[in-house]
Amino acid sequence: MVRGRIADGTCPPRTRVPSVVQLTSEFGVANATAHKVLRALREEGLTYTEPGLGSFVTEQSESAGSADA
Repeated sequence: MVRGRIADGTCPPRTRVPSVVQLTSEFGVANATAHKVLRALREEGLTYTEPGLGSFVTEQSESAGSADA
């Protein structure tokens, strides 16, 4: 779902990605699942992390696929 938002432009580059707490609340998933989602997005190069600030959408993600995360 987050990946889809990045792909369709709902979350443009430099936009903050939902935190673990926001993901667990919005999607009803466990903390571990939310962490895995954020890690997968980072490993795919769709997001980057700023220590103390959170995760943000990368510039390259404009061409991301539309599969859900």
